[in-house]
Amino acid sequence: MSFLKKFWHFIWHEDSFASWVANIILAVIIVKFIFYPALGFLLGTKFPIVAVVSESMEHNENFEAWWEKNKDFYLSINITKEEFLNYPFKNGFNKGDIMILRGAKDIKRGNILVYHSDKHVNPIIHRIVAINDKISTKGDNVAVIQNFEKEITKENIIGKSLFKIPFLGYIKIIFTEIVGGIKNVILS
Repeated sequence: MSFLKKFWHFIWHEDSFASWVANIILAVIIVKFIFYPALGFLLGTKFPIVAVVSESMEHNENFEAWWEKNKDFYLSINITKEEFLNYPFKNGFNKGDIMILRGAKDIKRGNILVYHSDKHVNPIIHRIVAINDKISTKGDNVAVIQNFEKEITKENIIGKSLFKIPFLGYIKIIFTEIVGGIKNVILS
């Protein structure tokens, strides 16, 4: 039997711990080096899938109650309730959601933007509230525009959100916390 036939049998038919581990490794390799780059190419961004790791976009209540608490800010920058209701993700999204991104060629106020900031390790995922020479964003669950959100350049943009997959991002969050905990134990 040739090597490929043996390998095929090992991966698909053998019921052993080694086969299980090999399947996991193979799946990670296929996703990381084939699926993810191909999806990124199709969507026009190096990062087509991101996990939401903060609560900065959560509404925690229905839209009407959320708007009543936040309307003064949005009205002060000329965003009306009617305009906000037409924005993508008008009800925000939650920590643990997965966001599918595409390149940000045609951004406009109200879009959800993902970008790098020198002030944070993880990329930021917030709503665009102003576009002038530079872009300003704000988290729906944050009271004000923070300093790092006031002058976002196109070079910092990763992409804009197309849609979300609820809660699937917790896989990354939990894995990152486990790896971070192990790393801290090893370094202490």
